[in-house]
Amino acid sequence: MVLEQAGESIAPGWSEGVFLVDKPAGLTSFALVRRIRRFLKIKKVGHAGTLDPFATGLIIICAGREATRCIERFMAGRKIYRACLQLGVETTTQDPEGEVVTTAPVPELSHEAITACLRRHTGPQLQAPPPFSAAKYKGKPLYAYARKGVVIEKEAKPIEIFDLEFCRYDPLLHQLEVEVCCSRGTYVRVLAADIGKTLGCGAHLIALRRIASGPFRVEQSLSGDDLFNEGGGELLCASRRSISEMLVCLGQASV
Repeated sequence: MVLEQAGESIAPGWSEGVFLVDKPAGLTSFALVRRIRRFLKIKKVGHAGTLDPFATGLIIICAGREATRCIERFMAGRKIYRACLQLGVETTTQDPEGEVVTTAPVPELSHEAITACLRRHTGPQLQAPPPFSAAKYKGKPLYAYARKGVVIEKEAKPIEIFDLEFCRYDPLLHQLEVEVCCSRGTYVRVLAADIGKTLGCGAHLIALRRIASGPFRVEQSLSGDDLFNEGGGELLCASRRSISEMLVCLGQASV
């Protein structure tokens, strides 16, 4: 859970609520939080689940004290991602933001071989946070240590891959697209690296898009680019959802 606070007074009640935003590539999740806080001039704004800067897709942003108290509820649902893996190349961060550390030839892969590999990575499993992640150690994110060359290994935690669907494979570029339905706390780039190991060539994640979080889908969201264009504040306020409406969608009692 992430909260941004400012010295401004709480804005009128209509500005408190929940916003579904489609984060564009190149922006941090914090940048969207700061933008919305600036529009609403509200003391507390938080989001239910970080996306890396290179990733796109759905972010649930809560504004106001009552809304931010519900962040844990919004984070609890299943997540669905569309992911693109670059086979044959491994990076320090397991994503496009890192440096290439190894390359390997990619074997010929049939549809049957790929789907069999994906089945092996479906179901309950243990997954450790990668060194370049926001998971905390002694109050600092792991990436703060990793950037200084210090690798902190944290205990693996139980996650579940409910479904791992083959979407497309480009045999010339060696790029594999999959759709992942997973539990909270799953690192898709770790999954990508694991798939690469199983295929015998290594891999890293080159694109990631969150298309659903719980019952909420990216098609319902406001474009994050619009928040940085003229009239962004008006579009934001028009897209506001009440806390009770969102909790009804979760099948929970309203606050």
